[in-house]
This record gives sequence, structure tokens and C-alpha cells, in this order.
Amino acid sequence: MEIKPFRAWRFDGTVTSNAGQCIAPPYDVIDENLQQELYHLNPYNIVRAIRGQIFPSDSKQENQYTRARAYLDKAVADGALKQDLKEAIYAYIQDFSIRGISHRRSGIIALGKIEPFGKGVRPHEKTLEGPKADRLRLTRVTAAQFGQIFMLYDDTQKTAEAIIDKAATGPAVLDYTDGENVRHRLHIIDQPQQIDVFGRMMKMQKTVIADGHHRYETALNYWKQTGRPEAQYLMMTFVNMRNEGLVIQPTHRLVAGLANFCIQKLLSEMTEFEIQKFGFADLASKNKAKTEMFKSLKRLGGQGKNVFGIYAANGTFYTAALRDTAAMKKALPTFSDAARGLDVNVLHLLILEKHLGIGEKQLAAESNIEYIKDIGDAIDKSINKVDSGISQAVFFVNPTRIEQVGAVAAAGEKMPQKSTFFYPKVFSGVTINILPIDPMEPYENRSQTLCIGKE
Repeated sequence: MEIKPFRAWRFDGTVTSNAGQCIAPPYDVIDENLQQELYHLNPYNIVRAIRGQIFPSDSKQENQYTRARAYLDKAVADGALKQDLKEAIYAYIQDFSIRGISHRRSGIIALGKIEPFGKGVRPHEKTLEGPKADRLRLTRVTAAQFGQIFMLYDDTQKTAEAIIDKAATGPAVLDYTDGENVRHRLHIIDQPQQIDVFGRMMKMQKTVIADGHHRYETALNYWKQTGRPEAQYLMMTFVNMRNEGLVIQPTHRLVAGLANFCIQKLLSEMTEFEIQKFGFADLASKNKAKTEMFKSLKRLGGQGKNVFGIYAANGTFYTAALRDTAAMKKALPTFSDAARGLDVNVLHLLILEKHLGIGEKQLAAESNIEYIKDIGDAIDKSINKVDSGISQAVFFVNPTRIEQVGAVAAAGEKMPQKSTFFYPKVFSGVTINILPIDPMEPYENRSQTLCIGKE
């Protein structure tokens, strides 16, 4: 992939009081509660651009997109956002813990040249039209890139890691620990030699989108529709697949709203699977049964089996292990072995669709399914939802392995949505790339009516 340095816009802590309080997770993980928290965290928090509030009185002339533009203009006018003086790439380091184990993931932020899929860039997940339309409206109105696409590549020499380690010996221009106790650090790399070394290495690389599929496709559409040469370069965080801090967490599935759902009927119909029971009679034995179920899930997954955990508030946890992979060859005859071997494909095709009627239409609408990212107390919360009757069952999965992501992408295929959960998320606002109307025109002279209201 072709990359190049850029002059990022970054939050100035002397104006905002705390630059770290102005960054936020990507738009797609910000629910209403987190949106309110971020709004109150700092008056310059980037949530106002990437996930702005919606009001009943909104119109074509006044809406979350026009308010995002107004927020951006004000942040620049106030000096809350300042553009770096020199072109650079940026070392982005995240320190975090999962279940008491410490990790460090590092990558480099640069502008990457976007191409149609297959020309050096591969997706690994399916996308939905709704989010792409939403992001395109935002891009049209703001002409800005607020977050980075999370890109993977495979470099055995760990070229970027050496560059990052050197940069990390100097002071960070951002050092912030968020509400999930993830520490975000940013270091500027503006030495031409270092930029050249990274660029030459990336020129030889094929990349896989880890996170940001909707935004990447949006960028392609924006570039094609506008024809602007600068729009062909998109802000990306490049992370080596061999980076020791690259962690994939599972995303579990809660189901609800199914007519005549019965766990015993479902289990009796799942003849392709070997069922193991973990019963309990009280809270203490329930916790023990849950622990044993997850141990079995991990053990069987480590043996290469397609296996799931199931809970439906009937006094039992279950594991369901696929007996014969021939069932997936029949279900996906034209797909690669890599795609057929994905736990999420087995779950979606042989259980959710075949036995519960949750097919592509229901998945797209998310009408009968809720995705649970495995972090913090998410597992217990999902079990509580089933116990309370809000949901009918939860299906637990093992995390997708990084080599599976690469194999499916290399085969030119896509995983179901929410197949991977790369933790932690790459935050928006760490760096911002604002596209000028005219490369020779300064930002301050931009028209206040650019693209507003256009479809």
C-alpha cells in the first residue's frame, strides 16, 4: 500500500484543558449513555462530530451533520484544534489489560492510498448500507476524517516496531488513560528517513481492514463522487499482524423476540452437534457451571472444533460442538475451507438460520439479535438479560484467530458482521485530517455551505 505523511490536526490541551478528554471511541460503539458521558466530559469532545445528538426538530438545514461541521469550525477558530507544522507519521501506542494480563499494541498513523477491494486492500467483514449512508453524509458536510481505519499487514522484520520504539523514547504529544483504563499515547515521527523506511516497507504490503469497513467504503464513494485527488488518501492506523499486543476478543450473540422459542426443542434439533450439559441448582453452582462451560469451550476450540456455549435460563449451561465438518461443506459448497471453518459461520448457518429463522434479513435489521463484545462484565450482563426474560438465549463463541482473518481475506471472502472484536478500539480524534476545498486555499476560507443538505 502507498502511504504518505500529513500535517494532522490535534487537540491542544492548553485550550481544551485536557486533550485526552476530547478523543472518543469510534462512532459505532457509542451508545446513548456513552454519548452523554462524552458530551459532558469536555466541550470539545469529538463525539459532537462522529456521533452527534439527534433532535425531533432536525431538518435538512439543521441536523447532526451540520452541527458536526459547526463544531469543527468552532474548534479550529478557538484554537482547540491546531495543525502540526511539519508533515509526519505518528506512533500510536495503547496499553491495556484483559483479565489481569497486560498488553501493549502499537501502530503507525499515516495516510493510505485507498483502492477498490482486491488491489492491495482486503476486507474481512460484510457491511450494511445504513451506516455507509450515514458516514457519507458526515464526510460530505465536514470534508474531514476524524478517525483512522484500523489496517493489518504482515511484516516479519517488524520494521514499524523499531521505528515506534525509537519514537517512544521521546515525549508523547498525547498521553491519556480512558474510562476502560486503556492508556493512549501519541508520538510524532517527522524524520524523513524514518518516514521513508516505513513507506518503503508498506509499499510491499497487502493490507486487511481490521476495523472501519463502513468508513473505508464511504471514503471510496466520496472519492469517486467528488473526484478530489486528496480524497484518495485516508487516515489509517497500520498494525503488524505479528505485533504482540494484537488481541481479538469474541463477540457473543443474544437472541430475543423469537416466537415459540424452546431451548429443549432447539437442542433436540441440533443433531449436527454434540451437546454437553453443565447443570446447577443455586448461585454458587451456577458460577461453577459457567466456569466449566467456558473451560470446555476453550479446550474444544483449542482442539480445532467448531464449538459454542449456550445459556437459556433453564438451570443449565451447554456446549455444542460440531460433529462433522461435512455439514458446512454442504451449507457453503462454493466457499473456502477457511470460511467454512469459522465458528461464526457455523453458528449463523447451522443454528441461527437453520433452526431459529435468523437469516440475512434479520441479521441486517438486528431485529432478533444483539451483539455482546466480550470485555469487562459483558458476559454476566448477557446472562442477566436472559434470566430477566429480556432475551431468550445467549450463544458464546471463542475469539476468531488472526490467521483466520488473514486466510478468509486472502480467499476474497467476507466474514459475517461482528466476527472480530479487536480490543481496544482505535480512538477517533487522536489525529484528524481535514481536506481543504482547494489545496491552495487555507482552512479558514472554506465556505460554510459546503455540501450541506446534498445527497
